[in-house]
Amino acid sequence: MAFDCDVLIAGGGPTGITLAILLAQRGVTVIVAEKERDIYPLPRAAHIDHEGMRILQEAGAADAVMATSRRAARYEFRNARGHLLLCFEGSDRIGPGGWPGANMIHQPSVERALRASLASCPQAALHGGWELGRFIEDAEGVTAELATPEGPRTIRSRWLIGADGARSPVRKAIGIVFEDLDFEEPWLVVDTLVNDPARLPTANLQICDPKRPTTCVLMGEGRHRWEFRILPGETPEQVSEDAFIAKLMKPWNVEGAVRIERKAVYTFRARIAREWRKGRVCLAGDAAHQTPPFAGQGLCSGLRDAANLAWKLAAVIRDGAPERLLESYQPEREPHLRATISMAIMMGRMVCTTSRWAAFLRDTKLRIGRALGKLPSGPPGYPPILAGAILAGSAGAGSYFPQGVASDGTKLDDRLGHGAVLIARGGLEAAALMPFAGALAAWLDRHKAEAVLVRPDRHVFGTGTPAALQSAWKSATGLEPPSPLA
Repeated sequence: MAFDCDVLIAGGGPTGITLAILLAQRGVTVIVAEKERDIYPLPRAAHIDHEGMRILQEAGAADAVMATSRRAARYEFRNARGHLLLCFEGSDRIGPGGWPGANMIHQPSVERALRASLASCPQAALHGGWELGRFIEDAEGVTAELATPEGPRTIRSRWLIGADGARSPVRKAIGIVFEDLDFEEPWLVVDTLVNDPARLPTANLQICDPKRPTTCVLMGEGRHRWEFRILPGETPEQVSEDAFIAKLMKPWNVEGAVRIERKAVYTFRARIAREWRKGRVCLAGDAAHQTPPFAGQGLCSGLRDAANLAWKLAAVIRDGAPERLLESYQPEREPHLRATISMAIMMGRMVCTTSRWAAFLRDTKLRIGRALGKLPSGPPGYPPILAGAILAGSAGAGSYFPQGVASDGTKLDDRLGHGAVLIARGGLEAAALMPFAGALAAWLDRHKAEAVLVRPDRHVFGTGTPAALQSAWKSATGLEPPSPLA
């Protein structure tokens, strides 16, 4: 039976569309089946970090996303009296990914930018109103039945990706269950349109008040969000009433400065799928993991999944790499996810404390730490890739390779393309690398390396001599190695 596409992606949210673009850029044919006809028009995710923006840069959507995003320099945790407990500063500065560290976004605008980029990819097609039903896997591919506005449709693909959200029918169909990480908190989310920005906070805030834990954060241009923990005995219907919300908002003194765009009740959860791949079916984004929002990493994590999975799927489908390369997907991404979720849970438990005694102990501990200068100035760093498609044991292997920005605003990745790159000292004077030569030489100096091989997802494969790196790359991935840039 002939194939209709190389990859069928169930789910047309940010993760699925980004994955489709990155695959299509590598010559892979893709069909995205999204059950909704149009983009969900109201805000959901609120934040993309510098790594996520770098992925959107490759996907051709970063500039459009930045045009409607906002930045806050501070992320503050304050107690019920308004005293500062903890502050992460500098999130508006350029991060290692070459973009500002924290970008507050309007998710529908992000999705529009991604869909516009996808529309320019002849290898990919997005179909709204297509809902995946039953599918059968065999040794060569997957045959899926879909309900479409034009009637039933059968799609034959080499691979199926479930990027279909937390309730993922794909995940359920292949019998994958979640590992529960013991965090479940009900919250009311109130999204507002801003009439008078001068009356709103300019920092992102977590109010650690045991009477009512509260979040207040910037969003994309012209919007602001509040989140209120739902207390025992309160019902979703009760907290969603306009009068109840007005009472919650009154201490913020923003009447007339904002108007409500959306109100929704969410249960913030922490869960990871026990398996991210079964045969020719892979999971990505919320289908594979869910993180509480306190670290702003939900959408970012899905984008990282797309970046990791895209080059490996393309290598298997188009470049003759062995399917074992895909076995590195979960071992590479899961430790990062666990660190991300642990950080979010730590922040969440700090915010969600409803015992006055526990809150007093928390405040005292943080006050002492602040006085001694021992509190962190930012969230803890994420772990490097420790196992997978890397040259383990070489300096920098598995770490995130920084994207330099030239004085004229040109970014390194714009010169490197979509594939793996081999950067050696002898090639730093090449025209493509000249604006970044100083930073690249400094990186090589820090790692005492003659050369570095950087993977397509901009993690370091390894360091060493060019010849040794080329040999190791072919052995690890089955791919022809890149030549040193010159």
